[in-house]
Amino acid sequence: MKVLVVGGGGREHALIKKIKESPKVSEIACTPGNGGISYDAKCYNVSATDIDGVVALAKEIKADFIVVAPDDPLVLGMVDALNKEGFKTFGPDSKAAIIEGSKVFSKELMKKYGIPTAKYAVFSDPEKVMEYIEKENTFPTVIKADGLALGKGVIIAENMEQAKNGVKSIMEDKIFGASGNEVVVEEFLTGPEVSVLAFTDGKCVKPMVSSMDHKRALDGDKGLNTGGMGTVSPNPYYTDDVAAECMEKIFLPTVEAMNKEGRTFKGCLYFGLMITPGGPKVIEYNCRFGDPETQVVLPKLKTDIMEIFEAINSQTLSELDIEWSDEACACVIMASGGYPQSYPKGIEINGLTNGQTDGVTVYHAGTAIKDGKLVTSGGRVLGVTALGKTLQQALDKSYEAVSKIEFDGAHYRKDIGKKALNC
Repeated sequence: MKVLVVGGGGREHALIKKIKESPKVSEIACTPGNGGISYDAKCYNVSATDIDGVVALAKEIKADFIVVAPDDPLVLGMVDALNKEGFKTFGPDSKAAIIEGSKVFSKELMKKYGIPTAKYAVFSDPEKVMEYIEKENTFPTVIKADGLALGKGVIIAENMEQAKNGVKSIMEDKIFGASGNEVVVEEFLTGPEVSVLAFTDGKCVKPMVSSMDHKRALDGDKGLNTGGMGTVSPNPYYTDDVAAECMEKIFLPTVEAMNKEGRTFKGCLYFGLMITPGGPKVIEYNCRFGDPETQVVLPKLKTDIMEIFEAINSQTLSELDIEWSDEACACVIMASGGYPQSYPKGIEINGLTNGQTDGVTVYHAGTAIKDGKLVTSGGRVLGVTALGKTLQQALDKSYEAVSKIEFDGAHYRKDIGKKALNC
């Protein structure tokens, strides 16, 4: 098969590395890809949100299967357009992708079908938001932009002033554009967070191994929220008992709810969970593989990923046994100085050969090749990932590799996995 992957970040690189292992695949293309991905796939210069452009590219290269990885094209209806042209795809159509595309939709879905989540209220008027927050007067409180916001559309306000500033920035200053036309205000849940990605064909759900993300920019979970500064797998808080409760009360009910709403979900459904004193609750859904969770989950997948994608496409997932390695996996993100705010680009990266280093896998999130040199081109630059018999061993290997990779201003957290080790 010739496989086309849509997207250009660390998640897409992890998918491509895994697809490369499949004996079913003869050729991989990626659009737009990045510098590191270009070592593993032929890259094309079509934007991931250019639906007509991607359809035209798929026809031009005669793609046999297309994996649409990022949220934006899924919500915009890229899978719908590709299916209409007869292409086999992996990823939900736009009707199903709304589960991530609208926080308001997902909260209303959970309320309607009794899926455990935080208490919430929805607003389209900034004044009404503040009236509600002042009346509740409970902090921290969580304010979420309704639409997509690159994983950064959540503000956790510790006091009234932060709440006012948050509402103003989302709803009046429109820092996330039209995604901030409506907001969801939620109670702040406490407990360990768990990320669980799940394969589903709309009939059955096959959860992947659990992971733990590190969202804050600085050690000790301080600093600004980012798209993710590192991940480890498995998540020790996700016990067998918790997994069974999640399957019964969250995973299956969510897929069934989407079916009842006429929005059958086929693809990767991401569950962002909080293990509260009252049991697991949903913080958020994503309609695709998480980034950087994918970078620690897929290295542990033993089953041919293309077999899984084909089974989801044909809704025969229940017939497939999916196997996982019991090794631990750790990913440390090396980011540009200044991320998640402004940062320079075009800085040369040293310490890699053909985009890799010995003993670990380096997933490229924000790199480019310029004048024959590998340079930075994004906020999150590299995901330095290692497997180990224990989590400590995996972390030691990742950090040893990080110490050998250099670019000016490189920033990374030194405490990835610490919470998991101390569990």
